[in-house]
Amino acid sequence: MDRFSGRAAAWWRSAVIYQTYPRSFFDADRDGIGDLGGITEKLDYVAQLGVDAVWVSPFYTSPMKDFGYDVSDYRQVDPIFGQLDDFVALVQQANCLGLKVMVDMVLSHTSDRHSWFCESRASRKNAKADWYVWANPQLDGTPPNNWLSIFGGSAWEWDTHRRQFYLHNFLSAQPDLNFHNPEVAEAVLEVVEFWLRLGVKGIRLDTVNWYFHDQALRDNPPNQGALLKYAPASSNYVMQDHIYNKSRPEVLPFLEALRSLLDRYDAVSLGELTAKRAVEMTADYTKVGKRLHMVYTFGLLTETFSATNFKQTIREVESNLGSGWVCWAFSNHDVIRVVSRWRREAVSVTHQAKFLLALLLSLRGAVCLYQGEELGLTEAEIAFEDMQDPYGIRLWPEFKGRDGCRTPMPWQASVVNGGFSLAKPWLPVPLDHLERSVDRQLLDEASVLNFCRFLLRWRKSVPAVMLGAMRLLEVSDPLLAFERSYEGQTVLAVFNLSEETSQFDCSEYGASKTSVEEKCLRPFELSGFAYSYDEAVLTLPGFSIFFAEVMM
Repeated sequence: MDRFSGRAAAWWRSAVIYQTYPRSFFDADRDGIGDLGGITEKLDYVAQLGVDAVWVSPFYTSPMKDFGYDVSDYRQVDPIFGQLDDFVALVQQANCLGLKVMVDMVLSHTSDRHSWFCESRASRKNAKADWYVWANPQLDGTPPNNWLSIFGGSAWEWDTHRRQFYLHNFLSAQPDLNFHNPEVAEAVLEVVEFWLRLGVKGIRLDTVNWYFHDQALRDNPPNQGALLKYAPASSNYVMQDHIYNKSRPEVLPFLEALRSLLDRYDAVSLGELTAKRAVEMTADYTKVGKRLHMVYTFGLLTETFSATNFKQTIREVESNLGSGWVCWAFSNHDVIRVVSRWRREAVSVTHQAKFLLALLLSLRGAVCLYQGEELGLTEAEIAFEDMQDPYGIRLWPEFKGRDGCRTPMPWQASVVNGGFSLAKPWLPVPLDHLERSVDRQLLDEASVLNFCRFLLRWRKSVPAVMLGAMRLLEVSDPLLAFERSYEGQTVLAVFNLSEETSQFDCSEYGASKTSVEEKCLRPFELSGFAYSYDEAVLTLPGFSIFFAEVMM
């Protein structure tokens, strides 16, 4: 039985959160870059999908060295995205449409142009001298320890004025805040409250386990296990086990203070947690009622597509999550789009996109959909001269960066730049994306978009899929099968993750050729997915799905 049975389930436990990447969603002011006004203009489209919340990636004032994840003013909107009034208008429109607004909070680090850092680097004896992580060089002038930046190379940058190194776990233009200083923690909470007062109902916390570092600055040991899932193998970052520069125990008390603030505003938190022990840490970080509401999992954002991997990931989450909660995702603004990452040539992109949406939206927990995922958009090929992502530019050609998943949304197939902007877009609109434009898919009953809208309506109509406990069934690859159960309703889900036909034995449910549909299993019809019966055996063609309500 689901441990939340018997009481009203909070909306976020089954929420579908739609992620918008502002500079690529819609350009309302016609300068080639998407903006807050563009999101507001297209909120009807988001609401009609059937999602519960819209997550807006960073739009704060920034020099854009990492496209908004280097914040220089937490309380202002960057002019390329509009003004603060535009954000207020977005929240008001979302409220009218029944959508909750979540904002991306980048709290582990700031831009090196933030006023806090400018003051901190000015001297070793000013009011904010200890607001960032400063350290003296070793006797030979080298960095304080061996910590590495996720972008490659040392995580320490020499500052000629203070004649000290400062820590940057990402770009050198993104110095890390010193959360060991209580004034920093207080200032960060005040930033969060500023946006809560404007009507924000949720915050997505970027790199939530990076807030604290080891004050003794101990060296990280070599990485003895598998390569990290969230960093490219071409970066030397994967060669360390990052136990001292992040995931420190001091994070948990801070999250409790943050949760207290969020509870006062009836707002929720979604943490991005990147670590080798991600599931075990998720249980700690989302301990019910105390810390984060849920954590954004990286378990299925890898390049591995197999029934074995899905089973292992689901089993690990179900076994170790404890009282915590997870938010599933197959795509986001940092990884190759899922239909390209898990591409199988034996089926069409449209069929594969539908299959993956059905799988994602049937898992136990909240779900994130990344803009364009509902269209079945593929990863774009970006020429080196068009690249914008500093990560890709630095590691080219072994790693091509994140631009390929960040190209503009195609709204209208026959309009310049896919209807995204009348000006030259900051990234090109791929020609093959025009074939998957919103206007074309709305008119096609068999499109990925219309399937996604149907699936979201269906999901909300089936309590077991929305709120139910999960039981993973023991079936051989390439099948993945599980039950979702809630207050007397049980739904069986079976997925064939291969190109070949596979069979599932329904005899556990007392099924036979005549009784499957009439007495024991009541299938839910999903357009475009075929199956057949022979006595108690269910036959599934390649990349097929079977959903049924168990009637026993």
